[in-house]
Amino acid sequence: MKEFLENAEFQGLLKSVDEIVRSKKRFSDIEDARGNQYVDLVQEGGGVLGIALVGYTYILEKAGIRFYSLAGTSAGAINTMMIAALAPLEESKSEKILEILSNKDLFEIVDGDRPVRNLVQRAIKGESGIGWVIVWNIRRFYRTLTQRLGLNPGNDFEKWITAELKKANINNMGDVMRRMEKRPEGLKHVSGANIDNMTPKLAIIAADITTHSKIEFPRMSELFYANPQSIPPSSLVRTSMSIPIFFEPVTIKDIPNHGVSNDSKWIEHCSYRGPVPPTVSFVDGGLLSNFPINVFHRSDGGVPRKPTFGVRLSTYRADYSKINGLMPMMGAMISSMRQIHDYDFLKRNPDYSQLICHVDADKDFNWLDFGIQRDEQIKMFVHGAREAVKFLQTFNWESYKNTRRTMSQPGR
Repeated sequence: MKEFLENAEFQGLLKSVDEIVRSKKRFSDIEDARGNQYVDLVQEGGGVLGIALVGYTYILEKAGIRFYSLAGTSAGAINTMMIAALAPLEESKSEKILEILSNKDLFEIVDGDRPVRNLVQRAIKGESGIGWVIVWNIRRFYRTLTQRLGLNPGNDFEKWITAELKKANINNMGDVMRRMEKRPEGLKHVSGANIDNMTPKLAIIAADITTHSKIEFPRMSELFYANPQSIPPSSLVRTSMSIPIFFEPVTIKDIPNHGVSNDSKWIEHCSYRGPVPPTVSFVDGGLLSNFPINVFHRSDGGVPRKPTFGVRLSTYRADYSKINGLMPMMGAMISSMRQIHDYDFLKRNPDYSQLICHVDADKDFNWLDFGIQRDEQIKMFVHGAREAVKFLQTFNWESYKNTRRTMSQPGR
């Protein structure tokens, strides 16, 4: 971990953060007895680009910002769960997350058999011979995909996250929510306004491909589990990062009330009125909402007590897709599915443009490069930190509140 933190550019960024702290800049109207300021945070998905998310959150925590409610998809879900679970709200966690990441060989997450790992490694590095690997193992790949519906089981990921959270005395979602709901000492609104009703929320986004529903865990956990409090946190994150074909879908069996039609809970959460299925399969939540910035949105308008910061990993609609073959067409289709729901929300709520940090790590890094070398990991981490500093320097809390006041005026 030392090589991340001792990077020369990163050290320079920390000096910029010190200047921000000394300026006593206001980012929120909610603070605790230590002077930490609280914001809600939404993190975009993007495979190994999630390393940049750690750089972003590290800088914000160094600036005295803490995260109250949290949401994320795929890679964003991983960092979201780690922040929620590793320590109480008032403590910083990004250094712990960085240590966990730096001690993990990310290519171990590619836990298919040897031909699968060989294929992935060659594809990542752009090596020749991929066609021969596929031809030589065509029967094996076909059997794996038709029987398991994915090349990698994803078991290594779940074991890794489970073990790391257990070190922090987190064994199930009940533990996570109890930790989140313990209010920091001296938490208050700077004006003295009552905040007794301010409860932290957690949202992990997954795609239920059985009932064709966007699922928000843990809020909708009761649909799939008889005892939602007992669920391992790693299981929920695994549902969110199940990249189709690359990972096997997550399958949950023995769904409560299966066979019942017009179940009130399914109608309430998903507007699904058909018979409750006995088994439900999940794939990457990014197919439906890769950047779930809408989850904490107040539809009644008004001025928020704290902002909802968002951090994006991908370049968003900066160019058009060139549909000149089958694979480009498939890629364009997937990109459309991943982005259009979130884009539609942002178009209808332009004030969020003041809250979003664009890391755009996909310009320089491959989101599926699980074999990423340490020097590239450091570059990605520093890139996230660099963009976080720029965001903190330009964000204006009072200006954002004025925007919200204007929006809530009659006739607007």
